[in-house]
Formats: sequence, structure tokens, C-alpha cells
Amino acid sequence: MQIYFAPLQGITDVPFRQIHADLFSGISKYFTPFISPTRNYNLTNHELSEVDPGNAHGFTLVPQIIASRPELFLWAADQLAEMGYTEVNLNMGCPSGTVTAKGKGAGMLTSLSGLKCFLDEVYSHTPIRVSVKTRLGWQNPEEFPDLLELLNDYPVSELIVHSRTRSQFYKGETNPEAFFSALPHCRMPLVYNGDLFTPGQCIEFMKANPGLKTLMIGRGLAANPALARTVLGGAPLSRTELHAYHDRLYNAYTQTFSSNAVLGRMREVGKHLACCFDDAGKVRKKIRKASSLSAYEAAAAQLFELPLRDDPGFLPDS
Repeated sequence: MQIYFAPLQGITDVPFRQIHADLFSGISKYFTPFISPTRNYNLTNHELSEVDPGNAHGFTLVPQIIASRPELFLWAADQLAEMGYTEVNLNMGCPSGTVTAKGKGAGMLTSLSGLKCFLDEVYSHTPIRVSVKTRLGWQNPEEFPDLLELLNDYPVSELIVHSRTRSQFYKGETNPEAFFSALPHCRMPLVYNGDLFTPGQCIEFMKANPGLKTLMIGRGLAANPALARTVLGGAPLSRTELHAYHDRLYNAYTQTFSSNAVLGRMREVGKHLACCFDDAGKVRKKIRKASSLSAYEAAAAQLFELPLRDDPGFLPDS
């Protein structure tokens, strides 16, 4: 069994990945938040730092690319291949309106004929293995069989499926049934992604679906950094290591970013970690509303006085 750490914009950046990989085992691959090559064939300094191989010692990193034009995707893939990467991931799943309006991310799912032209060009000329992260469809899960039939025509190294449609964004029920109905018809390795938040949920899900070999998890790991280790038979999360993890992230961010940027990142980190504690609703609200680093520090101190939940992980309604 393998577990991948999903890319989360604003959370899983370079310091986060380095510290998580140093403190917690169980992740087979980390994925960068997407990079978006410009029409002038450039990447920002931040994007270059994200994919710098020197920032990925000791773990496997897969850069994720988002693009609406195959020539831009291929240019970025070529740059990454020259850096030594052997795999990139095509983002066909981001539901953001500003992304999809440009025909990127899940916007690619609105036209299978257009997507075919894109994939024809990419898989005919790519210098590197290309995996795909997608959704079940744009509007409804009944679109997935046709999408899968199209993808079956290409040497997709892995197909990662978030089991919602674009129209759902990140709300509403996932549809694992639509995902598993595709298993007999799929010619590529499949990875399941979607609303597996605690170690217990992951273990039960894998027991119920023994043909599945790989999970991609995002918010569950952002909340419980030991989730993968626990699912794979290792020790459960402890309060001591969670506190140390939090403090290392805080220190790394303060050495790298401005105070406002540190506060923004730690509010995201803190509101996820708060899900691991019993009766943390009020403290989680304080973390989310903290207007200064001192206010955040006070709220975080209160958080680590609370007991851990028995099966810690992300709480979607909290």
C-alpha cells in the first residue's frame, strides 16, 4: 500500500514538505502545489524554489503542472526533466473559477475533444512520465466513463481521481462508487483521493476495497501528520511530536517569510492541527481569527493543553 501527500495551495510548500518528511514516515510521494508556466515560457521565483531538487532531499517529489496549452506544459516538463525529475503530474482537477475560466485544471473536462488534442501533443512529445490528477467530470459523475476511455489511449503513468465533480468543488458527498466502477476498465494504475480524514477511515476504506493499492490524502494529513505512518502499521500521533512539529513549522516560517505571511500560513496549519484535539472548537476559532503572531501563539498554547482525539484527523464541519 502507498500513500501520497496531495498538493494543498498555501500549505504544502517547501518548508512544510521538508519538516513533514523529516519527522513523519509513510509518504511515498509528495506533490507540489501546481506551477503554471506563463505564455512567455517563464516560472516565478517562488515556483522555481518549489521545484528545486535541492529542496527535496530524502523524499520523492512530483511537480504538478497546470496549463491549457500543450506547448507550455511540454516546456515545463522539459525544464523539470533537465533538473532530474522522472515524473510530472498534469492538473486536470482544480475547480477554482479563475483557473477553469482559462481552460486549465478542471476546465479541461468541459471538452473531451479539446482534451484529446492536448493529450495527443503532450504524450507524443513529453520527455518525462506524465501522471494525471482529475475529477469524475465537470458536472456529473456519469461523465467519468467517457473520460476514462479517453485517458486509456495514453501512457498515463498514474491516474489520480478526486471523487467529486468540478461542480461540487470540495463540498457534498464524494462518489467512490463511480471511481470503483472504473477499476475493471482502467489500463493504468489508479489512485483514490477524496474525504479520507482519519487513520481509521483510511484503514476501513482499504479493507473494503482490496483491489486499491494507493491513496492520495490532503486535508487528513494536514490535520494529522502521522496519518500515513499509523495507517501503515506505525505508531499513532502523540501530543509531544505534534507540538514539536508545529514549533518547527513556526520557526521555519519566521526565518523565511514576513510576519504577515507567517501568520497566514500558521493560521492554516493551526486550524488543521486543531482537528486532532477534543473540544477544540473555541480554540480553533481563535486560531482562525488571530490578527497578530502573539494572538496566534496564545491560541496555539491553549490548543496543546487539550487531549488528543482517539482517531485524530480533519473535521470537515469544524
